[in-house]
Amino acid sequence: MSRAGDAARLEVAIASKDYVPANGRAQRVLDDLRLTLTRGEAGAVVGPSGCGKTTLLRIIAGLDHDFSGSVALPDHGRLGMVFQEPRLLPWRSVEDNLRIVAPLASADEIDALLGALGLAEHAKHFPGELSLGLARRVALARALAVKPDLLLLDEPLVSLDATLAAGLREKIAALIDEKRVTTLIVTHDLREAIALADRIFLLSPRPAHVAATLDIATPRARMTGEAAAALEQRARALIDAARAR
Repeated sequence: MSRAGDAARLEVAIASKDYVPANGRAQRVLDDLRLTLTRGEAGAVVGPSGCGKTTLLRIIAGLDHDFSGSVALPDHGRLGMVFQEPRLLPWRSVEDNLRIVAPLASADEIDALLGALGLAEHAKHFPGELSLGLARRVALARALAVKPDLLLLDEPLVSLDATLAAGLREKIAALIDEKRVTTLIVTHDLREAIALADRIFLLSPRPAHVAATLDIATPRARMTGEAAAALEQRARALIDAARAR
């Protein structure tokens, strides 16, 4: 994996990624998958279940090196990642979960992050005392505490009810706009992608590649329900066209 390249960009060029199951017959998961984000852009990867979205994120994060191709991270390559499960240390408080990953962060910086995500009153609580929605907020705060050059979010709203998901989605969108950190979100939900991303990468079924790209010109804060519905309709048309090829 290359970590050099254009300092302002995330560039992914995966020629192939195979899995070899117990029967010994290789199965291709990703094939000629390419995507690019410029500094400060938020991208969303949308695709059918099982197409390899999480595999793609793990490759970008450096957790899977068994692939053919290259990944060039933004300058410094400092990563913050939010997994599908919060993965908090259960024997540490919320505040300590942040301090462990960002030991040089000041008390004011930690307090500001907790405040931005509505976690100030839970700073001394332990993960077992939190709801799933709160635990996901802590996982996001932990990822942001390292001041990442690239933020990776794997289905950040999965398993949350509609009200909790909407609230956390708004907080994520506000933080992306405020911090201008290059962000890549994996989701199966087109509406979620439209609410959070500047650019949507629509993946094909396995072996997955980028079947279409949809740029979103309207700033998140000014997106109307009508505009979002029109974008969703356009995205679904692009997906149908890609499947018909």
